[in-house]
Amino acid sequence: MHDIREQKDTRQVPIDKVGVKGLRYPIVLLDKTRHRQHTIASINMYVNLPQHFRGTHMGRFVEILNRYHLEMDIHKLGTILREMKQRLDAESAHLEMEFPYFIEKKAPVSGVRGLMDYRCWVKASQTSKFRLRIGAAVPVTTLCPCSKEMVKFGGHNQRAEIRVSAELQGFLWLEDLIRLVEDCGSSQIYSLLTREDEKYVTTYAYENPAFVEDVVRNAALNLQNCKEIAGFEVAVESYESIHHHDAYAFISRL
Repeated sequence: MHDIREQKDTRQVPIDKVGVKGLRYPIVLLDKTRHRQHTIASINMYVNLPQHFRGTHMGRFVEILNRYHLEMDIHKLGTILREMKQRLDAESAHLEMEFPYFIEKKAPVSGVRGLMDYRCWVKASQTSKFRLRIGAAVPVTTLCPCSKEMVKFGGHNQRAEIRVSAELQGFLWLEDLIRLVEDCGSSQIYSLLTREDEKYVTTYAYENPAFVEDVVRNAALNLQNCKEIAGFEVAVESYESIHHHDAYAFISRL
């Protein structure tokens, strides 16, 4: 049958990205501790489309994904992107994945273990050069320094989120990226705490008050000192407990 997508287009308008978006797929990732981790990803796959083609072959994206999803190793992303370029006759290819990633974490005093889930993402592109970014949203606690200063035995605290995206120039585990920023707030967050752990976490946060400005600067210093990271973006959003707004800070060093 004649393929309508290969008809010539006379409008002379090339397309930067065309492909499939929001494709939910089971994948297997390399895991620093347990070697393999099964999760579900939301995946976007794009290529560029030259001006003389009317359309691209959407089904080929899914065919390529189906071949590689059982081991989505960061080292294989270049191979996947090159196959996308070759099979879709493109000059550039892009792959984006967002997924929950689970890390076992011990409580600070009792040592009881629980699973923490982090929203993570990987963005890779291949033109004449391969580029890779990995990212994570990391929950922390912040305790307001102003509130602590004004109140003798207290200070309002709240959940905050550190969102970091790092462009890599070497291999870096997601676990290590998360650890670079997880201790930058007033306190870390845990999935399972005993009473003695709760006492420790509450006291620790009180002794380490931090504005979002403090958190984002602490994270930026850790990220820029990591030799595997070529550039980064880091944002901190504090979901304020006594204000009808959130607090936000952002640093880009791409």
